[in-house]
Amino acid sequence: MASRFLFAQNSLSTSPLSPTGRSDLCRHYQKTNHLYGRLPYHDANEKQQLHRQHLGHSTRANAKEIVYDRDSTLQENIQKSHGAGRAASDSEEFIRFMEASQKGNLVPLFRRIFSDQLTPVLAYRCLVKEDDREAPSFLFESVENGETGNNVGRYSMLGAQPALEMIAKGNTVSILDHEKGSRIKQITEDPMKVPSELTSKWKAVAIDGLPNVFCGGWVGFFSYDTVRYAERKKLPFEKAPPDDRSLPDVHLGLYKEVIVFDHVSKIVYVLHWVCIDSFSCVEDAYAHGQRQLDVLVARLQNTNMPKLSPGSVDMAISKYGLAMKESNMTKDEYIEAIDKAKEHILAGDIFQVVLSQRFERRTYADPFEVYRALRVVNPSPYMIYLQARGCILVASSPEILTRINKGKIINRPLAGTRRRGRDRDEDLRLEDELLKDEKECAEHVMLVDLGRNDVGKVAKAGSVKVEKLMEIERYSHVMHISSTVSGEMRDELTSWDVLQAALPVGTVSGAPKVRAMELIDELEKTRRGPYSGGIGGVSFTGDMDIALALRTMVFPTSTRYDTIYSYGKLEKKREWIVHLQAGAGIVADSDPESEYNECINKATGLARAIDLAESAFSTPVPLEVSKSL
Repeated sequence: MASRFLFAQNSLSTSPLSPTGRSDLCRHYQKTNHLYGRLPYHDANEKQQLHRQHLGHSTRANAKEIVYDRDSTLQENIQKSHGAGRAASDSEEFIRFMEASQKGNLVPLFRRIFSDQLTPVLAYRCLVKEDDREAPSFLFESVENGETGNNVGRYSMLGAQPALEMIAKGNTVSILDHEKGSRIKQITEDPMKVPSELTSKWKAVAIDGLPNVFCGGWVGFFSYDTVRYAERKKLPFEKAPPDDRSLPDVHLGLYKEVIVFDHVSKIVYVLHWVCIDSFSCVEDAYAHGQRQLDVLVARLQNTNMPKLSPGSVDMAISKYGLAMKESNMTKDEYIEAIDKAKEHILAGDIFQVVLSQRFERRTYADPFEVYRALRVVNPSPYMIYLQARGCILVASSPEILTRINKGKIINRPLAGTRRRGRDRDEDLRLEDELLKDEKECAEHVMLVDLGRNDVGKVAKAGSVKVEKLMEIERYSHVMHISSTVSGEMRDELTSWDVLQAALPVGTVSGAPKVRAMELIDELEKTRRGPYSGGIGGVSFTGDMDIALALRTMVFPTSTRYDTIYSYGKLEKKREWIVHLQAGAGIVADSDPESEYNECINKATGLARAIDLAESAFSTPVPLEVSKSL
């Protein structure tokens, strides 16, 4: 079904107001304490156009439109639409907005509402309809590691209807501008530089009162194959394995509207970023931003809330999902690939290589239902539901690919695994066993060195350090050896440079990294796609948080289904094909049978969420089979 986007075009005057002009106007407002109202609509057509924009989503019918008259002040209009209680605070907010506009041309406006009647899952469904599975959107949640592995992360973030999209396939880049209703296709040598070029004229202003988390910017995924942009000679697209799914190599959406849940304060932040230069004056920009917030809040507080299947959790469900019978490699082919990799290791060509295989599973469970089940089955620091062009990604990744916070780069290699114990004593015994495993520790130290090298490429001289070395992190079902490498980003670089230096990390490729990836191209049957790439966001303010795409299910949206299931007389669901990819690190003394079983166990453990979704949200009855629906 076609995506339902709000094509919010700026029908006001687009003459920019210079920073000097904004400064003078701000001083004038502060001096007179007089807030001017928005100019009236240019004509009736403009009013109807803006009204249609506000009602672009079916749930927007309840949103009220605010019209600012020429002779009334902004403060009076706020009183009429929001009540006298908000007038004073809005006056203060406008002054803060004016002050921020002197420092940059991209300024956030936000509202805070109680979260006691809203959850992130329900909020996402308020923004994206159930049948809108190709509408770019995201929901990010987290569970922090701890002794019990079930401490809910402080923040959840979600967004829909990006202002821009960037889709890269090879060296072809498509740019969809949903505000202008335009599409541009271009050929570029390095598509990873395009996002920063698109926003190069924007200077975002960080204001007080916002949480220290992603509040707006680029969100999407970067496939494993993005490494080919930086390593064009050694890893060209022409030598890559067959691309049987034709998924994008990069898909990004630019989100000016974001919802942030603070689970500690029980507050929801509703944000809209305003580009000042798109308006003739700052008060127009402010009024437009407030109207957009009205619409967004109305959608979240809609009295006709969407219905979510309540589900029934069967805690007796098996530890692992159904056996993975379909793969892009047979067992013999995978073991043969391991043997070839070991020959290269013994010859001194490489030290380690990560070989993966892609499993396939069919399910009638909706991807969002699978995500809801995954939150129960395998809570992790990065819980991800991402709708992109060509696919939906559902993930529970434990590992950072790379992170930047105020110029500080963080890389956290995670390698070496044991299951959780049945009690604390067994947990401690398994921890001790893991830290004494020479093979696991040697692999981990090698990956820490790779991480130091990746950070060193983009960090200031002398700033790279290992903050933590070989500590145990506990999650719901497993424990890992973890280390933390940090550095200070060089002044002339951006988050995009840091990301490109990190993709893909050594934990999913091998060492030396480039030579290991050359062997992966030779030994794996198909392109990896999103698996072992990155998923996350790069904020307007330059911070970045990208998860490593492990424990990731890929639902291709272009797949033709051949089975229909019925949940009754009125509702039918189509079968999805799900791809679950898993790999194993191959070293000189690897046992091929054990490495093969490791892949099986990783994939079936993730598939447990599919089992739970199928059992929790309905038990369908097949109606018919057709190969050309």
